[in-house]
Amino acid sequence: MTFLKEDTLSHLHQLLDDQNFAHLTQQLDDLHSGHVADFLESLPLDKRTQVWKVLREAGDFEEVLAYTEGEVRVSLLRAMDASEVAEYTANFDADDAADVLQDMPEDKAEDVLAAMDAQRRLRVEAVLSYAEDTAGGLMDTAVLTVRADVSLETVFRYLRLHTELPDKTDMLLVINRENFFLGGLFLSRLLTHDPDARVAEVMSTDVATIRPETSAHEVANLFEQRDWVSAPVVNANGYLLGRITIDDVVDVIREEAEHSLRSRAGLSEDDDIFAPTLSTARQRALWLGINLATAFLAAWVIGWFEATLEKIVALAVLMPIVASMGGIAGTQTLTVMIRGMALGKVMDSNSAWLMRKELAVGLFNGLSWAVVVGLVATLWFHNGMLGLIIAAAIMINLLFAALSGTLIPLLLKRLGIDPALAGGVILTTVTDVVGFFAFLGLASVFLL
Repeated sequence: MTFLKEDTLSHLHQLLDDQNFAHLTQQLDDLHSGHVADFLESLPLDKRTQVWKVLREAGDFEEVLAYTEGEVRVSLLRAMDASEVAEYTANFDADDAADVLQDMPEDKAEDVLAAMDAQRRLRVEAVLSYAEDTAGGLMDTAVLTVRADVSLETVFRYLRLHTELPDKTDMLLVINRENFFLGGLFLSRLLTHDPDARVAEVMSTDVATIRPETSAHEVANLFEQRDWVSAPVVNANGYLLGRITIDDVVDVIREEAEHSLRSRAGLSEDDDIFAPTLSTARQRALWLGINLATAFLAAWVIGWFEATLEKIVALAVLMPIVASMGGIAGTQTLTVMIRGMALGKVMDSNSAWLMRKELAVGLFNGLSWAVVVGLVATLWFHNGMLGLIIAAAIMINLLFAALSGTLIPLLLKRLGIDPALAGGVILTTVTDVVGFFAFLGLASVFLL
């Protein structure tokens, strides 16, 4: 799904500013539901609520809820009662309907389930019984199944009874009378084989399956590695539960990318950029407090060398260079490690090799840039010893940066802490403290 073009978005905003709701509704009706969701997400809360009310009254905008996310979806759901939500999500896939319910207060979600018909409720509850970030939470329980003992002609007649096939249908799932998974009948084989042939003769019995407890991250890796369009979800006993399609996996990949990006700033991927000021301030306050604490730690280390700084002002000028070089080098290593861990390529068996490699990179870059910075400092302040000291400090800090960038994500993962969330803050603290301590400590010994 592409985002709305800027000129289209600006035109819609202008219609809203002019209070031309009739024309606005008409324009939105011509857009894909995902683009309508983009427009809603670009509005402050009061205008978003106003437009959503107009769209609900106009009707035919039910699918928009499926494309909105996080706090934006929550803000839209607040304006609807349980029966309306049940009506709006009636045509959603079970996994999309479950996503909507998970964004609602528990009591209201129960009211929505109660407003659904019995079959629909069972399907949605089946998805809700699994954690949101697992294969069970991603799967759609509405699947097309066939028996192995019927002919392909019978399958054709069965398919003609449907007005349309579920999205991303590349195969029909073959089951027995007890709903146990036997294999997959790919549409390509269905179309190219003799209609009198039996499904058992044409189907593939080696179709890979996914357990419902498999993490969403692992599911995304499997789809990427094997180029799947869909995959059946089967429990430990072989019972077919549902299927996962590539569009669900794309959502997982995008959410993981957003999580990694936002986590480095201490933000939630569900944050609404148009949320009220006080709400946004509260969400960001904790992370600012953590950063303040680490800044005080670095300032405390600098305070140890107050007398040195008073006598040699040049140290205060050069000090940020040491910390900055270490911070950048450490961030490079940290980013590589977190990405490798996310892709499942970094593990205990190869972490020692990676550490040696990153230390070698740190040593090489440290030597290279230590010479450059040392020469610049010598020429700038006409002090050869000062140049040697900052060169040594940069060498030390870049080695510590490489070591920290490798070890921190591994240690955080063992402690059950997201490296993307906490790794950057810890790394910056380490490189600042080590850089200041090495530079000012060496200066205290050799220049005073």
